[in-house]
Amino acid sequence: MEAALGLMRRMPPRHSETTLSALLSLLPGHSSDLLSQVDLPLQVLSDVDNGKKFILCEYNRDADSYRSPWSNKYHPPLEDAPYPSSKLRQLEIEANDIFTVYCEQYYEGGISSVYMWEDDNEGFVACFLVKKDGSKTGQGRRGYLEEGTWDAIHVIEVGPDEEVTRYCLTSTVMLSLTTDDVSSGTFSLSGSIRRQMNMNLPVADGHLSNMGKMIEELEGKLRNSLDQVYFGKTREMVCTLRPSNEVVQMRLPTS
Repeated sequence: MEAALGLMRRMPPRHSETTLSALLSLLPGHSSDLLSQVDLPLQVLSDVDNGKKFILCEYNRDADSYRSPWSNKYHPPLEDAPYPSSKLRQLEIEANDIFTVYCEQYYEGGISSVYMWEDDNEGFVACFLVKKDGSKTGQGRRGYLEEGTWDAIHVIEVGPDEEVTRYCLTSTVMLSLTTDDVSSGTFSLSGSIRRQMNMNLPVADGHLSNMGKMIEELEGKLRNSLDQVYFGKTREMVCTLRPSNEVVQMRLPTS
């Protein structure tokens, strides 16, 4: 099981579905563990009631139907489907409105969805999702990438309502991009990263405020890690293997 999870962490996100399917065939006894611990690239569906797009994941799925955070209906329709309580549904509506603004400010567009449900510890769990298509044909505003996707999954476990409540955040970011430029040729880069954060915060500030601060802080750390690990190391290797003309001229012996 550890080897399977290690393999999934090292596979490019675009190949994760194929890899997971192969692992499920090889390890049928660990199917539930693999499906619960492995994050796949997010998919999108349109809400037929209002035309808004929402993100599909395991957290809004029941059987083969997915619940829209905008209309609170399953697509396709499903009988006896689970729904959040009226109080939690109201909090979910507010979270979706706020996270739409967050997505616009940080990602310059993209698709966001927030889902909430009760847990067994008198608290609740919230899932904040972002999918950004940064390609020339997607929501990218600069058009530098031939292909480019950013999938962010933030799952927060919230304890029972007390003066100070415990929040446990698990964040996963999957990045995949491809450039096709005349000067540099075709270049692909992809990977994923996961981090956790635990905090005890006063409920007086509001659950949405507390969760928003944690997501903003941890997502910033994830972006910095991706910049240092993926882009920084790649830049270092490329500059070492293919130095610029100015560096080559400086290294050439003078007669």
